[in-house]
Amino acid sequence: MSDEVSLKAWLALGLIRGLGGEGIRRLLAAFGSPEAVFTASSHSLKAIVKAEVVQQIVAGVADELLAPSVDWLSDSNNHIVTLADSDYPQALLNISDPPFLLYAKGNLALLNQAAIAVVGSRYATPQGANNAEAFAKSLSAAGLCVISGLAHGIDAAAHQGGLAERGRSIAVVGTGLDKVYPAANRGLAHQLAQHGLLISEFALATPPLAGNFPRRNRIISGMSLGCLVVEASLQSGSLITARLAMEQGRDVFAIPGSIHSPQSKGCHALIKQGAKLVESAQDVLEELSGRIPSVAARMTENDNHDTPLLAHLGYDAVDIDTLSQRSGLTVAELSAMLLTLELDGIVCTLPGGLYQRIQ
Repeated sequence: MSDEVSLKAWLALGLIRGLGGEGIRRLLAAFGSPEAVFTASSHSLKAIVKAEVVQQIVAGVADELLAPSVDWLSDSNNHIVTLADSDYPQALLNISDPPFLLYAKGNLALLNQAAIAVVGSRYATPQGANNAEAFAKSLSAAGLCVISGLAHGIDAAAHQGGLAERGRSIAVVGTGLDKVYPAANRGLAHQLAQHGLLISEFALATPPLAGNFPRRNRIISGMSLGCLVVEASLQSGSLITARLAMEQGRDVFAIPGSIHSPQSKGCHALIKQGAKLVESAQDVLEELSGRIPSVAARMTENDNHDTPLLAHLGYDAVDIDTLSQRSGLTVAELSAMLLTLELDGIVCTLPGGLYQRIQ
């Protein structure tokens, strides 16, 4: 059969009411392909799924219901990736409930790149947002793709940090890819579509339903080697992602904060439960380096940058004039040195013209 016929069969399976991911996987295991499911006899289908589901499969799905997704693919930047495709994220095959297809917009090569989830509170503190962006930028520079959920706060900062390094960032969203939620992140979504990747398991036109966001979290954690929680209250949805990561056998990292801050309570709870306390991106890289050769090489390369300037810089944010007074170097000399360190993921820039060592 043609690719379009096969694609329509995949899309049609997703429109069968009452079937769900588990039912789809049972049918595929029994019949081998979506096309075979739709040509199977009622008798053989009833051995696997309920009678009301069988009736829908036998009746088929009208082409006009599939047309919006097929038309959406006319844009070369839009893709639909199924369980049968080589582009499908291999890491997701190891979770208990892998999506049977993904809508994708952007660079498909990122789907199978070594990745780290960076998540946290929608109501991030300024320091939390700065930490998320700085960690993400450094991790991206080391060769990891930064995955998050396009929400306000920590998610948005993580994507910005990942995009700062060769577009290594993926947003897993809880709506159809023809919608942007929250609307305030429309510009960021456009950047991800152009330089990174947006993915969703939900059909086009799916609105921002509350139940979809916890569900998408299993994809964020499942595609990643580990999950870094930057800030989270005890009621934060980020703790769902962290719990899923633990269940999936992924590493979980948490940044500690003030004992008085509500946005640190979730991170502290995770640390008590066995999450790794991290104070720098280097802590994360050391845990993951053995599984990612590019990261190990990058860490060795970064070790060669242990210059006197880093001692003058310390670990607190500092402006370039203060750094000039400490080091005796001119602003021009410092600018060149800081740019090199920033490109190597050792130093990051912060609002207000400040610089901070992150490794």
